[in-house]
Amino acid sequence: MLEQLLIFTRGGLILWTCNELSKALRGSPIDTLIRSCLLEERSGAASYNYDAPGASYTLKWTFHNDLGLVFVAVYQRILHLLYVDDLLSMVKQEFSEIYDPKRTRYDDFDDIFQQLKKETEARAEEMKKSNQLGKPVNNNLGRKQGQVQNGTADGGNKKKSGGESGNDGADGDKLKGRPLENGNLKNSHVGKGEVPAMGNGNGKENGASNNGAFDVNKLQKLRSKAGKKTESVANKVTKEEPKKKITKKNRVWDDSPKESKLDFTDPVSENGEQNITVVAADQGESMMDKEEIVSSDSESEEEEEENTGKASNVDTKKKGWFSSMFKSIAGKANLEKSDLEPALKALKDRLMTKNVAEEIAEKLCESVAASLEGKRLASFTRVSSTVQAAMEDALVRILTPKRSIDIMRDVHAAKEQGKPYVVVFVGVNGVGKSTNLAKVAYWLQQHNVNVMMAACDTFRSGAVEQLRTHARRLQIPIFEKGYEKDPAIVAKEAIQEASRNGSDVVLVDTAGRMQDNEPLMRALSKLVYVNSPDLILFVGEALVGNDAVDQLSKFNQKLGDLSPSPDPRLIDGILLTKFDTIDDKVGAALSMVYISGAPVMFVGCGQSYTDLKKLNVKSIVKTLLK
Repeated sequence: MLEQLLIFTRGGLILWTCNELSKALRGSPIDTLIRSCLLEERSGAASYNYDAPGASYTLKWTFHNDLGLVFVAVYQRILHLLYVDDLLSMVKQEFSEIYDPKRTRYDDFDDIFQQLKKETEARAEEMKKSNQLGKPVNNNLGRKQGQVQNGTADGGNKKKSGGESGNDGADGDKLKGRPLENGNLKNSHVGKGEVPAMGNGNGKENGASNNGAFDVNKLQKLRSKAGKKTESVANKVTKEEPKKKITKKNRVWDDSPKESKLDFTDPVSENGEQNITVVAADQGESMMDKEEIVSSDSESEEEEEENTGKASNVDTKKKGWFSSMFKSIAGKANLEKSDLEPALKALKDRLMTKNVAEEIAEKLCESVAASLEGKRLASFTRVSSTVQAAMEDALVRILTPKRSIDIMRDVHAAKEQGKPYVVVFVGVNGVGKSTNLAKVAYWLQQHNVNVMMAACDTFRSGAVEQLRTHARRLQIPIFEKGYEKDPAIVAKEAIQEASRNGSDVVLVDTAGRMQDNEPLMRALSKLVYVNSPDLILFVGEALVGNDAVDQLSKFNQKLGDLSPSPDPRLIDGILLTKFDTIDDKVGAALSMVYISGAPVMFVGCGQSYTDLKKLNVKSIVKTLLK
């Protein structure tokens, strides 16, 4: 049964709800739908599933874009109501006829809705009955065919009581098994005394006699011949191998003994102590504190003019000059899906060339189509420019953070509470977690924040030494326990040490791990559960394409599934690295934000400690649509 049907404007004003269905819904499915789908440009999906304590709902919706109305239906997921789509379309059509922007109450719509509901329910029942009448005939046919095939597959033997054919040895099993794998026994029509084509491909009938059966002696002869050939080839290879073995002696440059140790990161070494320098005096201000200047929109306007000029040439060739000019002046009544498809396809291809994952580009185009379908096209505007403007608004809405990402404010708030602010860096192998951790430490150090590093990568060789080098160059304390230790315990002890020493921020370095490596993902989930960090940063490459979706979704899934907490922590923010190597292929930022809902908090754009900046949303959107 339908739980709720709601009509509201895009501004959030509720115009009508069914009084008969006004039951108290468990949880807040409508609010979650607005936050998770409608505002995140996921409205192109067919439905949305909402799980609440004691209830599971399915929500379906449709838009009237010209009037700015949203129609939402809520029902129990277990029911699988077939008439909801038809009901929504009919309610949309009837309500749009009586809609007045000045009215806020539509009590007279209750009777119309009840009539529409009865019509759609009756239509769904008729469809069910027609489907049920057609099913038994097909099942009986399938059973008869199955009996005939089972009877003929054993070469004309007698049928057994269970409808199974008799087997006399392994050949019968093979004979039965192959057609089942290929799907022949279920789908092909086989008469009496016939068998579906076997692997030997002779196509002969297989009756009670064994004339068409496979000769086992021939198979054994073939195997023995093949064995002899392989043995002869192996003997030839073994005979030739000694001739090919050529040993080469290593060149000795001098007789001086090898140096016992070349580890310049060891604090005991004298040379290492003398080379310690304060980088803050050399490298200057971090790019995080500099405002990025975006170029004027003149270039984009010129490009848009060129694109519209090209589009007009195509239109004049196809439809003629007068018709295209008249449509651009008068506008079109309502945009249809067929009108939007060419522009959306070109836009999807453009996004994919900018390194946006194919799945994300497709969902974005579906969402834009859902927001424009049925909308009136204004005068002197083209479909392509309307679609581009809608996509630009959608991209800005996605990339703009939904919450505050001011880390300095959170650091000072934690300092007032008398505890250190803990940041955990996670990600796959080789993306630059340790290097960008040092950049973040340098930026925090410039704002007079006491930082401590925690070397919790106890898995990769050289990870502790790498972090120790950064700590010595920046003159930042580091907490380390060596290798083969539990990273969760190391992080916990580091936080305790930071609270004793008065450090404001603890930056926790973790081992790189692939998203499918369950032991390492379990260790990461334990580290997050034991220490409850204030911020979990996913470090990802800007070079990644379709794999960005898999990485982030799997990381979030594993952190949730492997955590013993009923309310597990997921990824809070993204640090995008190697941004200086991608030119205009900036689509990874969009893919990561769309799939996780977490904002891009830092962007790494170089090899020095100052090369860390904020994400400029306008610049990214301009590059994506260029």
